[in-house]
Amino acid sequence: MSQRPLTRRQREILDFLQDYMDREEISPTLEEIAQQFGVNKVTIFGHVAELERKGVIERAAPGISRGLRIVTEENESNEKVHTIPSPSIDVLGSIAAGTPIEAIEAPEKLDFASLIPDGKDVYALRVNGNSMIEDSIRDGDLVLIEKRASARNGETVVAILDDDEATLKRYYKEKDRVRLQPANSTMDPIYVDQIEIRGVLIGVVRQYGLS
Repeated sequence: MSQRPLTRRQREILDFLQDYMDREEISPTLEEIAQQFGVNKVTIFGHVAELERKGVIERAAPGISRGLRIVTEENESNEKVHTIPSPSIDVLGSIAAGTPIEAIEAPEKLDFASLIPDGKDVYALRVNGNSMIEDSIRDGDLVLIEKRASARNGETVVAILDDDEATLKRYYKEKDRVRLQPANSTMDPIYVDQIEIRGVLIGVVRQYGLS
């Protein structure tokens, strides 16, 4: 099968992927590729999407941060690819389950393939506080978040408030406001005119497993 020509930058990214995987035996994240070339992650996302469209690289599965692999001639004839040994999801930082905190991303990796639902874009946050304790979400837990910009009433969401603070609460859209409801009978709800939703809770991870 003939391969569509690559731009200079696409060839550089492909060469970087090859070198990185030969050295580390896993693929780099988009953030690591962006740092290598001194551009933002959105720019790299566009280049990677184009490389996928041209059939040069592919993803092991949706939502896996280290899931890129290079399609080679051996792949077409002998089913050989640069396989990724273990999928991972991003732990982007901490989320307040008490008083809202500044929304800061501090990435680390969580390598549990079984925690990634098929076809969903998922990241993790470490919980600070006990405002959701009656939903069995405790201080120090990891919450698994499906990236979504909307939610249904009653779903637990990552909410960004007007002052760029983030909190984990149940979401309720009322007539003229939004209510962010803690799952702690000792705490009052937060009322706001509007919020930005960064995702919806799909799971909780503790040291002894997934709840």
